[in-house]
Amino acid sequence: MEPIYLDHAATTPMHPNVIKAMQEVMGEVYGNPSSIHQFGRRARAILDENRRYLAQSIGADEKELYFTSGGTEADNLALIGVALANQHKGKHIITTAIEHHANIHAAEHLESLGFEVTYLPVNEAGYVQPSDVVRQLRPDTILVSVMMINNEVGTIQPIEEIAKVLKDHQAYFHTDAVQAYGLIKLDVKQLGVDLMSVSAHKLNGPKGVGFLYAQQDVKFNALQHGGNQERLKRPGTESLPGIVGMRVAIEQIEANNYQTYDKYKLYRDLFYKELQQSGIDFSVNGKFEELAPTILNISFANTNVEQMLMSLDLEGVAVSSGSACTAGSIEASHVLTAMYGSDHPKTKNSIRFSFGFANDEAQMIEAAKRVINVVKRLTK
Repeated sequence: MEPIYLDHAATTPMHPNVIKAMQEVMGEVYGNPSSIHQFGRRARAILDENRRYLAQSIGADEKELYFTSGGTEADNLALIGVALANQHKGKHIITTAIEHHANIHAAEHLESLGFEVTYLPVNEAGYVQPSDVVRQLRPDTILVSVMMINNEVGTIQPIEEIAKVLKDHQAYFHTDAVQAYGLIKLDVKQLGVDLMSVSAHKLNGPKGVGFLYAQQDVKFNALQHGGNQERLKRPGTESLPGIVGMRVAIEQIEANNYQTYDKYKLYRDLFYKELQQSGIDFSVNGKFEELAPTILNISFANTNVEQMLMSLDLEGVAVSSGSACTAGSIEASHVLTAMYGSDHPKTKNSIRFSFGFANDEAQMIEAAKRVINVVKRLTK
């Protein structure tokens, strides 16, 4: 039985060109970019070239890019770094109830340090309302953080609209764009964001590397202490092979003019149509027509997450869920809880299918058939 990978929102396989480029760097460019000898200068030149390319890919200046170990570190640097550097202007932060845990847990840490955090609600479709941001804004609000594409259900938040309501306020605006970068063309100036987090392993790049975009006027503190790398904001020798791999990953996407968006939408639609025609009882979490094409979160009536995950794995279909399994019990997804309420059955019977580079059209039909068989067996 061929295993089928439908968990691209968790991580993606590396593009062959990424692997090739990284191998070349690992074999030939081993100097430390901070060293002044010729080996270090060569590494520095490559680092600078890749920083420029990655900055241009989001319409930013190279001086506005800070390399990190991934999206989690970038989120933490944005939230905690900005909060600590700007607490003299206020200690109020606004984020949402459906953020990635990298953001939620950073916000909870700030609460333990005496900051006040407002967690914006979402409607049943999973959307944040810009009017709610306006209602919660205060003179002492220093940061607003709203993720661009939700990693569990695929809702695309109104980032530009939120940016407009913040234009004349002191608060910086941060967005976690981990699920968006590489899927849609991003321009930070057009979006109106002050900070943006990105990770390489969501777009067929390597794990362990990402970046934080911070426009030049943003004040934020380093969270680690060591060398002078990343303009004193993120110490540690840069992962040059990883950075090169990230550049090549986005380069593949840009060279094809982001055509992967339509390809992944085709995969999702084929999968969804097959489920529809089967007659099984299911519903999509969020508005199907408005979701990112890479993510489809489905509630299967009269099932539970644990059964579904185990059964699908045995059928060779790799998927995931926002629910957490701890000591044999199921903790409901915080995203679905925010959408429907803590007691709603959808919080414990929903599965996330996410599509990408490892898939093809034939797999979509086969995967759907396996899902249908599992659902019919579990609900018999």
